[in-house]
Amino acid sequence: MSNSAETKIKRKPSQKIINPETQYLEGPNSRGDELLFSLKVFWQMLNGFRKLHFIGPCVTVFGSARFQEDHEDYKKAREMGRLISELGLTVMTGGGPGIMEAANRGAYESGGYSVGCSIILPAEQTENPYMHKSVHLDYFFVRKVLLLKYSYAFVVMPGGFGTLDELFETLTLIQTGILGNFPVVVIDKKYFKEVINMVDNMMKEKTISPQDRELVLFTDDTVEGVRHIKKFICDNYDVRLKKNKPHWWLGESK
Repeated sequence: MSNSAETKIKRKPSQKIINPETQYLEGPNSRGDELLFSLKVFWQMLNGFRKLHFIGPCVTVFGSARFQEDHEDYKKAREMGRLISELGLTVMTGGGPGIMEAANRGAYESGGYSVGCSIILPAEQTENPYMHKSVHLDYFFVRKVLLLKYSYAFVVMPGGFGTLDELFETLTLIQTGILGNFPVVVIDKKYFKEVINMVDNMMKEKTISPQDRELVLFTDDTVEGVRHIKKFICDNYDVRLKKNKPHWWLGESK
């Protein structure tokens, strides 16, 4: 392969793009395509801000889309959703099945408020039916911004690559001060055993500080997790749990 500045790489005709929206990550596109992409991102951000402005303080629950109703972690996520709603907080998820459905369901069925930010994925084709409000998105990074923006705590249940990405990105944003020092609760110490070992090893090797290790609580007990969240919020915020009111003249609705 030439080292010339004129070298270009193009997808072979036989290599089809499964999802045209992924093309924006394949290097420079035409100026028109880049502008169109920017406008799509702006619109999805704006639409998300308008829809989620009135949902009140949230706790976001991350976890696998692949667990069925009879799975133990589905049951725990459902209980977590109920416990969070009993604090008067809104449960927010990625809007899909599995752990997300369970957390939304726990809040929904107990009379709490339940919302989601959904995205179309190969293993996550449909939204779950236990949401009072949802936002439909095309881009992962827009979804992450919305899930993080409105939350005052984060619960991480067992999941795959996406769940680990969400866990460590959230911790990184808290560690660097971009997010407030919000509590992160990870449920199921057996499942996350290697993650716990890795985090402890990072502290041992001094790639993170002892204070960074305190950013996350690993537990098997949903009640302990919610108690941890409640203590942080009561210690650091004036809790009024009052939602913003929409203005009819801006075309806003709850």
